[in-house]
Amino acid sequence: MELVERDFMPVILGADITAYSLARSFHEAYHIKSLVVSQRRARIISESKIIENRVIPGLDDVKFLVEKLVEIGKEFKGKKKLILMGCGDFYVRDFVDNKDVLGEYYIIPYIDKSLMDEIVLKDKFYEICDKLDIPHPKTYVYNCGEENDLNFDFDYPVIAKTANSALYHYAEFPGKKKIFRFYNEKDLREMLANLEKSSYDYKFLIQDCIPGDDSNMRVLTCYCDRNSKVKFASLGHCLLEDHTPSAIGNPVAIINEVNDKIVADATKFLEYVGYKGFANFDVKYDSRTGEYNFFEINVRLGRSNFYVTGSGFNTVKWIVDDLIEQKELTYTVADKENLFTVVPKGIILRYVKDDALRKKVKELWRKGKVSYPLYYKPDMGGKRGFYVAAAYMNQYRKYYKVEKQEKADAKRRAQEEA
Repeated sequence: MELVERDFMPVILGADITAYSLARSFHEAYHIKSLVVSQRRARIISESKIIENRVIPGLDDVKFLVEKLVEIGKEFKGKKKLILMGCGDFYVRDFVDNKDVLGEYYIIPYIDKSLMDEIVLKDKFYEICDKLDIPHPKTYVYNCGEENDLNFDFDYPVIAKTANSALYHYAEFPGKKKIFRFYNEKDLREMLANLEKSSYDYKFLIQDCIPGDDSNMRVLTCYCDRNSKVKFASLGHCLLEDHTPSAIGNPVAIINEVNDKIVADATKFLEYVGYKGFANFDVKYDSRTGEYNFFEINVRLGRSNFYVTGSGFNTVKWIVDDLIEQKELTYTVADKENLFTVVPKGIILRYVKDDALRKKVKELWRKGKVSYPLYYKPDMGGKRGFYVAAAYMNQYRKYYKVEKQEKADAKRRAQEEA
């Protein structure tokens, strides 16, 4: 495998598919190794030839995390420009909160604390969307620790989710999920009562459930340069999402597409707030209004970020060109069709119901326009190849298990309503 010495090196915090996707993107573009720091050993990371993996338990303690990052920074000071990247909102929040210390050793490609506090909290995000006339779901804001009447101007079913992902990461309570769907007030109040007993003390959002399955979702990735101008946009049409409680809503199959209206709304938002770096938006089409509703902004590259690189527009080149090489960036909209997937074709064809989308999946698969981020030919030797194949095929068991649970839940609701 070809490796090249550069004057920069990514330091990536995490041990999941996000971390590997970023490391792969850096290797594809620059033939370099990434340093991945994780709390646990994950074979898809630790067995990789394009990654140096350092396992350091206890990184959920902010003080300890900063100490370890400073140690790494001192190790490479004067030798490498270090690009610090996080695979979770909690890591990014810690980087931003400690920019004054970490900035001595790292290039930190994330917005400053003041702007993060203004937009990453979903209730505040919707306030800005209102001001800029950007469509978003009807929302009731539940305030933890206060009396809440739960009177809202939309009907059940409703979606319930945190307004503060970083804070919610540390909360523990029975039945915790990333996103909830409730069909009645009784179940909603039961979850909120459990939430109130946890460490979470911010706001929780109750939203109108926009109809339609996973294929109504879109994911948009944008890059804003150091002058806060949008220079890149890549839109993905989600075909299927993860349905497991801890990862619900994460796209597992995406086809790239172009939509000028969605990009224009995102550009309006990003340039209004003075954004810098990568932003990731979740958007859903509402067949009742014909509008694309913005759900939230993530201030980092998302878990499915390889849908961008896999289509021919390597994400990390925007960071290096802008922040390392200080180039003037040319405005680009990704326009190459490709299928990103982390699940086998059989799962996509089983759970995607739209015939046109199923036909498109088969066509792209036949043409070889498919990217699976963990399958990287130069890095498939030895034990890692086995673990990647096992993770891929394990998706069948996972989806069948979730399908069985969803059918049981539907039967229970039908019995309760009878």
